[in-house]
Amino acid sequence: MEIKITVLPGDGIGPEVTSEAVRVLEAVAERFSHELRLTTEKIGGVAIDEFNDPLPAHTLAACLNSQAVLLGAVGHPAFDNHPTHLRPEAGLLKIRNALGAYANLRPARLFTALMEASPLKANVIDGTDMLIVRELLGGLYFSQPRGAEGDSALNTMRYSVPEIERIARVAFDLARKRRRKVTSVDKSNVLEVSRLWRETVINIAKDYPDVTLEHQLVDACAMALVARPASFDVILTENMFGDILSDEAGAVVGSLGLLASASTGGPVGLYEPVHGSAPDIAGRGIANPLGAILSTAMMLRYSFNLDTEAASIEAAVEQTLAAGHRTRDLAAAGEPSLSTTEMGQRIIERLT
Repeated sequence: MEIKITVLPGDGIGPEVTSEAVRVLEAVAERFSHELRLTTEKIGGVAIDEFNDPLPAHTLAACLNSQAVLLGAVGHPAFDNHPTHLRPEAGLLKIRNALGAYANLRPARLFTALMEASPLKANVIDGTDMLIVRELLGGLYFSQPRGAEGDSALNTMRYSVPEIERIARVAFDLARKRRRKVTSVDKSNVLEVSRLWRETVINIAKDYPDVTLEHQLVDACAMALVARPASFDVILTENMFGDILSDEAGAVVGSLGLLASASTGGPVGLYEPVHGSAPDIAGRGIANPLGAILSTAMMLRYSFNLDTEAASIEAAVEQTLAAGHRTRDLAAAGEPSLSTTEMGQRIIERLT
């Protein structure tokens, strides 16, 4: 099978973690007799430096001509004072929109071997295995008008019924393949948009009588994520709430560096680790590549229907962690840790 991917390493630690993810993909392609075709392009700060554009036209064209996109990370403090359209994050928002990737899937599962890496007690986090389904093309991050005038600034939150319906169906369909429970998160006690969200989700739930639906306000959900994380199955929420809650979930399971994501819904899926560019550790070879590597597993599953290959990556990650291998973010104080490249190599050695 031909696997045609555009790789966007991006900024900071992005090139380091995507390099290991690509090495794992190459190993999987060899073991399962697939033809891997890779194109590498620039996005974010590195694209601004070279092309004065966070998402150059040729980068987007390459992505649209691929079957899937693997992205590292974007962002750097050097661009903090640039106009909004000339910041690295603008490239990320533009590519999500251009690819029609409205459904962002962010799994957060506790690996048994990393029980000690969580800041929570073992009896609290044991059994944690959730999937956050985040709407990705609406809400504050995309709605208009956006901007600043004088001593004030304005962003608007907007959602339509069709936008809510399509992301809700994704969540309910995925829940049917898991433990058949959806927790819809909003702020309906304050926001009209959230009231529309809740009403629409309730209507969609009528088509899924076999799935349990519960509602939580976002602040209550944030508290529950650290008080009883194992109680969640599928969390359905809008763009900004999903962004915040998924980072919290990363801390719960041990490290943000573990979290993978898939952005789907359009013709080309976008896959990236949940973490940012972490410029403070870039170039030091200590970044955790597991989020990027697990993102390739999601890519193989959702864009290519290669469940066996995806499972082989996930099993290799679990076995590597069970063997005691840790990058610096996962290692206890004073314990030895692996470099980014060494962790990637341990995964490759355990692929079957």
